[in-house]
Amino acid sequence: MNGRMAGTFPHKPKGRMARAPRQASVQPASGTAQVLRLSDGRQLGYAEYGDRDGAPLLFFHGTPGSRRVARCADQAARRRGIRLIAPDRPGFGLSDLQPGRTLGAWPADIVELADAVGLERFAVAGVSGGGAYAAACAWRIEDRLRHVGIISGMGPIDEPALAAVLSRRYRAGFALMRRLPAALRGALGLGRLGLRCAPGCVLAGLAASLPEVDRAIFARPEVRTLLRDDALEALRQGPRGAAQELLLFSRPWDFSLAEIRMPVRLWHGAADAQVPVAIARRVAAAIPDCRASFIPGAGHLWILDHVDEILAALEQDQPVESLLMT
Repeated sequence: MNGRMAGTFPHKPKGRMARAPRQASVQPASGTAQVLRLSDGRQLGYAEYGDRDGAPLLFFHGTPGSRRVARCADQAARRRGIRLIAPDRPGFGLSDLQPGRTLGAWPADIVELADAVGLERFAVAGVSGGGAYAAACAWRIEDRLRHVGIISGMGPIDEPALAAVLSRRYRAGFALMRRLPAALRGALGLGRLGLRCAPGCVLAGLAASLPEVDRAIFARPEVRTLLRDDALEALRQGPRGAAQELLLFSRPWDFSLAEIRMPVRLWHGAADAQVPVAIARRVAAAIPDCRASFIPGAGHLWILDHVDEILAALEQDQPVESLLMT
C-alpha cells in the first residue's frame, strides 16, 4: 500500500501539542544509553551526543547498526550547537524487536521519542539503511520536521528500471534473502560470533571487500573500532532485527517516495559499493523536492570525513560547496 493511511499510526500531530511539564534532572554523560517505554509496551533505546541545549537532530543508524555510531559526530555536533539524538531501531541495540513492522511504522516511534525528550520540531538524518527511515519520516510527519537528510541511503530495489543498472550479484543477494531468510539469520549470527571471537579476521575480510576509497578510511584504527563496536551493539540481541530489516529493504516499501511533500537533502558517493549510486539517483528522482549531491570518487564511508559539513548543511540549509559536485 502506498497511501498515507497505510499501516497503523497512533496519531499525526498537527501544530503545537500539549505536554506534561518536564522534570528537572541531571543530564547523562554524552553517549550514555537511555531507554524509553513506548505506548505499545516496547522498549526504545537511544543515546544523546553533541550540545544538549542545541538544535535537535535525530540521527538514524545504518544496517546493521546502533545508536553508538553517532559518537563519530559528537564533537562536530558540539561545535555546531546541535543536540544529536540517536535511537536504536526495533531489534537493534536496546530496542525491542517489533514483529511485523514496516518502514512506514518508524515515524510513530520517533514522535513518541520526540515528545518524551521535549521536542516540538526537529531535523532527521539517516545514513545507509537509516536513509529509508529518514524518508519515511519526511512522508509521515513533515509537520514536525525542520530538515531531512539522506546520506549514502538505501532506496527501493524492486523497481524493474533498476534491474538494468544494478549488478547481477547485488540483485541476486537480495533475492536470496527473500527466499532463504533462515540462511540470512544464520549468516548474520556467524558474523556476530566472528566479531566477538576473531574480530581481526572478520574486519580483514570486510576490508578486502571494500573499494579502495573506503578501504583507506576503514584502515584507520578509530574507524575500525567504531564500526566493530557499532556492529556488536547492533547484534546484541542476535540476528533477528538485522535480518528483518534487510528483508524489508528487499520487498516493496509500504510508502511512496513520490508522496513526500517537504524538501529533502541527499548526498551519495558515486563509487559506493554497498548502496550503488543508481539506487540514490532513483530516490532523488522520485522525491518531488530533492536536492541531491553525488560526490565523484566517494564510497560508502565518506561521511566519516565530512560529518561537520553535513551537519552544517542540514542545520543551516546551505550548500556545501566542496560536496555539491554532480
